[in-house]
Order: sequence, then C-alpha cells, then structure tokens
Amino acid sequence: MDKKTIVAGITQGDINGIGYEIIMKALSDPTVTDLCVPVVYGSPKVAAYHRKVLNFAAFNFNNVRSAAEAHPKKINLINCLGDDVRVELGKSTPEGGQASFAALESAVSDLAGNRIDVLVTAPIDKHNIQSDKFRFTGHTDYLRSKIGSHEVLMLMISESMKIGFATEHLALRDVPGAITVGGLLSKLRLLNRSLLQDFAIRGARIGVLSLNPHAGDGGLLGNEEKDIIIPAITKANEEGILAFGPYSSDGFFGSGAFSRFDAILAMYHDQGMGAFKALAFDTGVNFTAGLPVIRTSPVHGTAFDITGKNEASGNSMRQALYAAVDIYRNREMYDELIRNPLQPQKIDIHPEHVDELPPEPENYDQQI
Repeated sequence: MDKKTIVAGITQGDINGIGYEIIMKALSDPTVTDLCVPVVYGSPKVAAYHRKVLNFAAFNFNNVRSAAEAHPKKINLINCLGDDVRVELGKSTPEGGQASFAALESAVSDLAGNRIDVLVTAPIDKHNIQSDKFRFTGHTDYLRSKIGSHEVLMLMISESMKIGFATEHLALRDVPGAITVGGLLSKLRLLNRSLLQDFAIRGARIGVLSLNPHAGDGGLLGNEEKDIIIPAITKANEEGILAFGPYSSDGFFGSGAFSRFDAILAMYHDQGMGAFKALAFDTGVNFTAGLPVIRTSPVHGTAFDITGKNEASGNSMRQALYAAVDIYRNREMYDELIRNPLQPQKIDIHPEHVDELPPEPENYDQQI
C-alpha cells in the first residue's frame, strides 16, 4: 500500500498566548515536511507580529487560500481572520477568543470535509472563546458536536505512559456519582480499542486506579472499589480486555508500577494528570480517542505569563504533530488488516507483554 501524503491542520490557538511561538518552534524541525504537509489556520498579520516580537526572522509561512493549495514542502498558512485584528500579548481578550474560534471553526470544517487528514490544536482560553457559537468546555466537546455524537476518551500519551480518564473536567464533588459500572466498562472498551487501532498494541494491559485512598481499605474509606470498579474490571475481563486493579494511585505511580502497563484508566482529572505532567510536561500529548477523526494537542495551556518572551518550548506541540501522523498511519494499517484478515499481521506485541501478570492491587498500596 502506497503511503498517502498526510495534510496536517494546525490551529493558531489564542492569538495573545504562546500558540504561534510553539507552532513556529515545532515546525522549525526540517523533518516535519517529510512527514506531512502542515497547514496552519490563523492570520498572516498575527503570525508576522509574533515573528517580529520573537525575532524569528528566518521562519517563513507560505500564505494560501485553502488546504488544496498547500505546498508540500512549505509551512502553509490560511487566513481565517480579517485584517483588522489586534494582538495584546499576555492578555485574555474577547478578540482573542473570537480569533481562536474562527481558526478552529475553519479547521474543523476542513477536517470534517476530508480536506485535511489530522488536526493539531494550539491552546485556547476556555473562557474568552465562549460565545453563542461556542458553549463547550473545550476542544473535545466542540469536536464531538461537529463530527457526530461519539463517546470519547481524553487520553494523555507520552513515551512513558498513556492515561485515560473515566471523568474529565468535572468538579471533584461530582466524581463519585459519575462513576458507574457501565460507564467504566465503556471507557475500558474504548481505551482497549484505541490501543489496538491507534497505537498498534495487541493484548494491551490496562491498569485501573481506585477512587479512594488505599483502594478503599476494604470499605473503610469508601465502597466504590468493591461496588463499582471491581465489577467493571471483572466484566471487562470477561470480554477479553486485560484490565487489572483497582490500584491506589500513590503507590502505583510512586513505585513505578505504571511502567508495567500499556495504559492506565484514572478516575478523575487530577489523579492522572498530576503524575503525567510531572513526568511528561514538555513532551506529552493530549489525544481525543473515540472520534472517527484524529485530533491531538500539547498538554499545556496558553501561558499568557510568558507570551512573547521566547521561553515556551515547542516540544509538546511537535510531539502532538508527530503523534497525529503516527495515529493516522496506525489506523491505515489497522483498516488494511481488517479488510484483509488473512494477510500476515505486522502489529508487534510490545516487549512488556511477557509472561508475568501484574501483582495484586495491595502490593502497590503504600500505606501512609
């Protein structure tokens, strides 16, 4: 099968944040155009402003009117804004939110219309982007509404770990009530499927975290483990999903036990995000699993406090672009295998998938 040239759409994010800095730093890697055709959705005027402030005179965008005009060996830029746009570095402004949405709307339209193959989103300000057209908690909800109603999983990926979330941007007081046997089973199915089709991992092992300290201490600190999480794991096992747990998160991460799993399912945002960002803040990637389209982003935000100071790292943005391309290729391979099931399978089982099973949950529970 000949390799298709991948067209990667990249949104500018908030024009007053570090979006253009990390985009230019990420796309300065000369190997980028060997992997894909980058198409930035933004504004030539705003891009020029950031180039001047950051003294990136050597970096050039190729202005085009549409993704169809993109040059395969250049960094292409589509103007989604008018000429009357004002940049106020480091400030959250209504105009910044409008500019973020204009770029996102244009890119998602092209993604849905198959004019681009993958989408990489620079950080937005979730407050100033709110309007009559955007009433969502972030990119994921917006994409789901535009692409179709799909169950999705926020999946943070890096070389050291992959962490999915049973609940995402939810107040901590609401988390226990949002966790159900059916909900956890659905997330485990989605995570297991994503590991196979998006990351080419067969027989993936998934570690499931507990909700309560010490995995509930036999019910002393809560009953969610024995009433909800363990039954969900049992049902997943019955379906052939290699899920284990529940594990107390402090011992699980503190002992390095997470490294023995292909992925982890955390119960709530900060439970998994704290450990992930501690280990992979500069290189981690946010991937929305479950959608028929591919969207990734860096793991950090707009960083208004360092905008224009040339202090932001482009690594996470670069890794987000690489991950989107890799996932696209993995899906191509998976689809080919499904179409031709008798062909020799080329998906390798990871070296971690060896004989010994993970220890029982209590072995990870460091009593404090």
